[in-house]
Amino acid sequence: MAYIGSLDQGTSSTRFMIFDHAGKVVGQHQLEHRQILPAAGWVEHDANEIWERAQEVIIGALKQADILGSDLVAVGITNQRETTVVWDITTGQPLSNAIVWQDTRTTEFLSTLSDSQKEIIRFKTGLTIAPYFSGSKMNWFIKNVQGVNGSNVRMGTIDSWLLWNLSGGVQGGTHVTDVTNASRTLLMNLETLDWDEELLEIFGVSRSLLPQIKSSSEIYALTDPQGPFGTAIPIAAILGDQQAAMVGQVCFERGESKTTYGTGNFALLNTGSEIVRSKNGLLTTVCFKFGDEPARYALEGSVAVTGSAIQWLRDQLGIISTAAETENLAASVSDTAGVYFVPAFSGLFAPYWRSDARGAIVGLTRAATKAHLARAALEAICYQTRDVMDAMVADSGVPMTEMRVDGGITSNSLCMQMQAEIMGIDITRPLIGETTALGAAYSAGLAVGFWNSVEEVKAQWKQSRRWSPTTTQASRDAGYVQWKKAVERTLNWAD
Repeated sequence: MAYIGSLDQGTSSTRFMIFDHAGKVVGQHQLEHRQILPAAGWVEHDANEIWERAQEVIIGALKQADILGSDLVAVGITNQRETTVVWDITTGQPLSNAIVWQDTRTTEFLSTLSDSQKEIIRFKTGLTIAPYFSGSKMNWFIKNVQGVNGSNVRMGTIDSWLLWNLSGGVQGGTHVTDVTNASRTLLMNLETLDWDEELLEIFGVSRSLLPQIKSSSEIYALTDPQGPFGTAIPIAAILGDQQAAMVGQVCFERGESKTTYGTGNFALLNTGSEIVRSKNGLLTTVCFKFGDEPARYALEGSVAVTGSAIQWLRDQLGIISTAAETENLAASVSDTAGVYFVPAFSGLFAPYWRSDARGAIVGLTRAATKAHLARAALEAICYQTRDVMDAMVADSGVPMTEMRVDGGITSNSLCMQMQAEIMGIDITRPLIGETTALGAAYSAGLAVGFWNSVEEVKAQWKQSRRWSPTTTQASRDAGYVQWKKAVERTLNWAD
């Protein structure tokens, strides 16, 4: 038997998963890493710790599967996007902690950009001007970390750090990223799929620091035989986590979409080879690029707080002791009794992009209970998803008939039924729920011929559960009007 390995480096943990030809998981290991919070709005990771965890989970998964590294025909990488690392290639050491995608320290710098600069950035990158993306993080490193512009320094997103280490590190590691991660930096031109000189100048970043941009599915390097695999294996895929989930959900055709429910919520719609520039607050990004084939693009909507709203109910309010309790508590009442919860804890992402928003609970009466609040929290997840999906339909002109979903909250059947009711479409969940890691595995396998075609991969997708709406259009619209009123109450709160 031959297998494909997938290194999935996320915001809170790193895992290595091993898949067989049928897409079945045959081994896995996962470890968390620290969240470093040195100041308000600052979020950091120790890049060395992430590399150590990566090695540990690779060894652990191989042991669990009872196979050797030589039983793997290829390895793919998928990663938390936008999180940025800077390191010295002569010592192999990071020059600073990694700056995480959630970090907002560069807000002030971005506010100094001129209107014309902002317009250039938006048009060339398809992104909004936000500290979320990597370009301003790189600018911060250059201004605040000693020696960053030296000839022995490299910079990139987490995937490039992992690839460099896996392929030999100080012994000659490869410095490469893929188009999906590069498209999240504010430095790559969506049309040329290369670093853009004008954008590099705006952010003060030297091209020599950055990795070479390649496709999402090709052999970039071989693993170092002295590393955790103990042999040389092709590293044959890199995708940002949300794009990897699109591949894992086999959303290869224009008009196909998926939503991943995690700490936040990320929805993508495949727009094919067309770059669709959003007029409704969405991001335009690269969906994937397989080898020499043309790139496929996507519209993306990011919701900052979904699963973390449930964590808030548990950790800050204490009205549940485990996230799983939310479903039963919310199901104990038939509606929210008019309560709406907008979890804009650090502003609102797509389609609003309002950093001045703050969380609000509205519609409270004496009759409201913790069960109503729990149900309102689930509704908030669903309404925020509808906000994004309505914007996608408006931008693309492609009507949506169903939505593929994955991620932790999809185990909450009540929430998924509410999602179907609020959107008025079918919601479907795949049999293999590990779509992010699976997408990196599929991409690596396609690069080395483990799977012969995307058609072969598509044939493996199977549904585990489907939820269909039962409500009327009138009741859906009435609830959505109230949600929009609640969102209005959160705006213009923070200076």
